[in-house]
Amino acid sequence: MTTLTKTEDSPAPTGADPFLSVRDLYVRFSTEDGIVKAVDGLSFDLERGRTLGIVGESGSGKSVTNLAVLGLHNPKSTTISGEILLDGQELTGAREKTLERLRGNKMAMIFQDPLTALSPYYTVGRQIAEPFVKHTGASKREGRLRAVEMLGKVGIPQPQTRVDDYPHQFSGGMRQRAMIAMSLVCNPSLLIADEPTTALDVTVQAQILDLLKDLQQEFGSAIILITHDLGVVANTADDILVMYAGRAVERGSVKEVLQSPRHPYTWGLLGSMPRLSGDVEQPLKPIPGTPPSLLNPPPGCPFHPRCAYTGEVGGDRCSSERPVLPEGRGGACHLTAERKQSIFIEDIQPALG
Repeated sequence: MTTLTKTEDSPAPTGADPFLSVRDLYVRFSTEDGIVKAVDGLSFDLERGRTLGIVGESGSGKSVTNLAVLGLHNPKSTTISGEILLDGQELTGAREKTLERLRGNKMAMIFQDPLTALSPYYTVGRQIAEPFVKHTGASKREGRLRAVEMLGKVGIPQPQTRVDDYPHQFSGGMRQRAMIAMSLVCNPSLLIADEPTTALDVTVQAQILDLLKDLQQEFGSAIILITHDLGVVANTADDILVMYAGRAVERGSVKEVLQSPRHPYTWGLLGSMPRLSGDVEQPLKPIPGTPPSLLNPPPGCPFHPRCAYTGEVGGDRCSSERPVLPEGRGGACHLTAERKQSIFIEDIQPALG
């Protein structure tokens, strides 16, 4: 089990213009039941050479946000507004040809489900080589050699022969590694990793995370890591963005958020994790309730129906007024900073051990 530790402080941001800048992003899906408000006014920045960990329950908008960055939503049923700047280039509303030149080359994504992301009709090697040939102008032979190289890098045994296998001939973990190889084949400047270690054993998880670190160190890549594993975030990411109901409820450096979280939802995520040093007989403490429907999200703070501290705010402020996430370090919560600190020290921190 991964522990929530950070061996050293992350380097401070350089203050330069961010490589990826998202401002007031809204993503809406039209369905028979109504409009799904999947992402609701999200803003964040990411600089070259840094890793942003995005965490939250399923349905919080993590993957939807990053599919919007890559321009992979169906325009017939999706409405996207806001600003997405990649190295100064606006992606919102960009032409499909523009996005095709960027996808797989300047930006790439490791998809969560490799079984559906990989085509069953083509060999694994061909699918890895295709973006390399397309974006670099390499020959098919050079593309095949690059595919063999990448399969070896992600830990596939006998890559010279497995390169000609089809996805159904790979195990689930091997398909995941092949998906990672495809995403890394062109050394993208922005890599979005959606649960990249799912279905992998602990040893291979470490190899994959080390591979991402090596890519970042060599090319100065910006990485977005989408995961439910706070231990992976603690040991891999520089910054954390906590999402709930399509909104950012807290952000800050890994050290700041894990050592001094400022939102009740973040407290709940940390408290629901098993601990190596904890009592094995002690049951886990889940967050009460269920995530809200994004067809009809609750007014005010979206977390207030599940929050144990709404009575301390006074009146109906939590259920009627949307809390603002401050610039820089902070949490979108109506509790005062002093009260958040005292609750964490008195109630949350002792339970975390």
